[in-house]
Amino acid sequence: MTGVFVTGTGTEVGKTVVAAAIARTLTGEGKRVAVFKPAVTGLDEGSEPDHALLRRASGSEQSDGEIAPYRYGPPMSPHLAAALAGEAIAPERLLEAAGTAADRADALVCEGVGGLLVPLAGDYLVRDLAADLGLPLVVAASPGLGTINHTLLTLEAARAAGLEVAMAVLTPWPEEPAAIERSNRETIATLSGVEVETLPRLDLSSPTTWPRLAPPPRRPASSRRG
Repeated sequence: MTGVFVTGTGTEVGKTVVAAAIARTLTGEGKRVAVFKPAVTGLDEGSEPDHALLRRASGSEQSDGEIAPYRYGPPMSPHLAAALAGEAIAPERLLEAAGTAADRADALVCEGVGGLLVPLAGDYLVRDLAADLGLPLVVAASPGLGTINHTLLTLEAARAAGLEVAMAVLTPWPEEPAAIERSNRETIATLSGVEVETLPRLDLSSPTTWPRLAPPPRRPASSRRG
């Protein structure tokens, strides 16, 4: 499977925006891009849902169910939303749906739910899905106060499971970053050994104005940091 798995240091840190920007970049390179998100919650809030933005960014013709097999109204952890809806999220269904999407495209951009340790079903975590898909991680994080700890903890959790981390992305990156944002970027890069990119606030209504964002090529397995 070729593509990336976008996770974040928590909720509301720009995962969907980062995933959309990557999908748009790959599409601009002439690739057929499929997008995937295991579960979407918060549909009751009325804004454009994550799976719709991903589809629009990639130019995909996938249906709602093909992009996000599980969709719920309340804004909460997917395992709880599923329980309240009287069902359970099946990991096998997620892997089958992601595999089907990937088979029909040149690259798959998968966006997780919350952070790596968010449960999807029982003790099956977002991190387990990322491991089963075998895609390199892109970690979205905020650029401000507290992001060093949150980002390094996420990278540590990823590496503890043997996941490859392609890069971290700080967003929304200010037009004139202050000393704290510049220091956060440098510190995360230095302490983690991971490439740290930035993404400004995007006009989501105009994908043609978005800057290019793509992870670096995958390194040979022998050179990856464990």
